[in-house]
Amino acid sequence: MELKKAFVNSTVLSLAPAVTVAEIKTEALRKLIHFLIALTPLLAALSYPFAVSALGCGILGYTVMEWLRLSGVQVPVVSALTRMASRQRDIEGFVLGPVTLGLGALLPLVLFPFPVASIAIYALAFGDGFASLAGKMYGRHRPACLFGKSVEGSLACFTAAFTCAALVSRNPVASFAVALTAAAAEALPLEDYDNIVLPLAAGIVAQMVM
Repeated sequence: MELKKAFVNSTVLSLAPAVTVAEIKTEALRKLIHFLIALTPLLAALSYPFAVSALGCGILGYTVMEWLRLSGVQVPVVSALTRMASRQRDIEGFVLGPVTLGLGALLPLVLFPFPVASIAIYALAFGDGFASLAGKMYGRHRPACLFGKSVEGSLACFTAAFTCAALVSRNPVASFAVALTAAAAEALPLEDYDNIVLPLAAGIVAQMVM
């Protein structure tokens, strides 16, 4: 009987807690910044050195400004945006998301050929971005195998990553593998580090199957 209860508890789909309008607004602002990282392949196509330099300078500059914010020095615009886009768990400490997001775009550019890097960055921007929005707004079914993430969010991640990969590669089989990898990586309980793990995992798979 106890084994049966444990099995049911591990596989049953649970209902998501209610989400406030403020939480949705915060997530929407976070993901707008997320979507903007999709401009990276365009910048790299125009000038690869500029794109790499811009990402590196952006990561370094944000790190300095975030340390200033934590020291009580408010940087105009940046500190306000950081507070507005931060989850409650992050606001009292160093908000790591923009750093890992920048690294999640920079590392594929450095490590992979341009088409593969583009697929990896689009998976990060749109796959992870739409997963969070769909999970917040429509996520109702949260099986234990998704570590608290929702089925709806994972489907949104898969669909966005597959669409972007297919547009770049014109290879549906490779796109399916990339999208499945992106959805699996997004579901892991990595917090902000999924910004690094997801594009790297998607890029590795894309390079293997393309």
